[in-house]
Amino acid sequence: MSASLKLHWSPKSPYVRKVMICAHELDLLPRLTLARSVAAMLKPNPDIMADNPLSKIPTLVREDGLVLFDSLVICEYLNELGHGTLFPATGDDKWRALRWHALGDGMLDALILWRNERERAQPLQTLIDAFDLKIRACLAQLDEEAAALLQSPLTIGTLTIGCALGYADYRFDSLGWRALAPRLAAWFATLEQRPSFQATRPVDG
Repeated sequence: MSASLKLHWSPKSPYVRKVMICAHELDLLPRLTLARSVAAMLKPNPDIMADNPLSKIPTLVREDGLVLFDSLVICEYLNELGHGTLFPATGDDKWRALRWHALGDGMLDALILWRNERERAQPLQTLIDAFDLKIRACLAQLDEEAAALLQSPLTIGTLTIGCALGYADYRFDSLGWRALAPRLAAWFATLEQRPSFQATRPVDG
């Protein structure tokens, strides 16, 4: 199977990681050509913008030239391409997966904005406190749902929550989220043993 899908990619991006986990789980890695791309908020990348005017990753270019973004759209496309089950089609399973996806993606948004704020020369403490409060509330909510997460098959929802927790490990080690959500931590310990998670751990460089 020839590589025919160009993916603007970074080893650090948790949104790219979502796509890569899907590609691993769906055996679609041979179809991807990875284009190392740096997406910085204050410095739009002309190479990305040639395909995506938002200058954001991940961005997927199909062989017919159609460009897909953002991560959820790309993941759903890969799921359809690979005849996967990461997107339940109907009923409560569908809405549970999409709800968990929304929560995990929202956590990622908050964590990235939190990191950007703390890197400023004069960070706004009230904003940092707000991000901290939201993440702790999300962790508490997910800790209450740990049993349901454990019973769920891998879906776009569970893998996105996993990406959010992995990003917290990568950028917010001092948060100590496992002590805040021990049942969630036990679930995540099993999730991150999957080969798709092992192969996509965020790395510098």
